Formats: sequence, C-alpha cells, structure tokens
Amino acid sequence: MSLTRERKQELVGEFGQEATDTGSPQVQIALLTNRISQMTAHMGLHKKDYASRRGLLRMVSRRRRHLDYVKRTDPQLYLDLLARLNIRK
Repeated sequence: MSLTRERKQELVGEFGQEATDTGSPQVQIALLTNRISQMTAHMGLHKKDYASRRGLLRMVSRRRRHLDYVKRTDPQLYLDLLARLNIRK
C-alpha cells in the first residue's frame, strides 16, 4: 500500500530540482498525490474503513496546504503542478 523505493525515486527525479531533493513542496505534493490515489482505490474496496478514511482526509488537507503555499510563492509553478498531476481545483 505504501510507496515503493523505486516509485519514490522516480517522483523525486521528475519533480525535484536534484536527485536528493525530497523536501521541496513540488516533491511533497507529488508524493502525497500518489499516496492519495492509492488510498482512494483502497477506499473503493473497503467502504467502512473509517481509520483509513481519516488518514486520507489528513493527506488531502496536507496537500492542500502545500498547494496553497506554492500558489502564494510561485503561481506559475502552481498551475504547472495542477496540470502535471491532474489535480482538479
């Protein structure tokens, strides 16, 4: 259910500024988006898993805060991230 090491490195390489850039907002948003999509699939199968639902909502809120930060600091990067990650806003 969690991210594999290879998938995480792939996302860091695609969205990070360098290979070890795991803390930048764009990488954090990409990692959270990947985990949110996995959790959404899980919730489709297990509708009564309320603990996972709470975790999913927490991840969505954290991603929203990161996106708000990016929108404040670099509006063009914000629009690029929404397009690259297929996030509706």
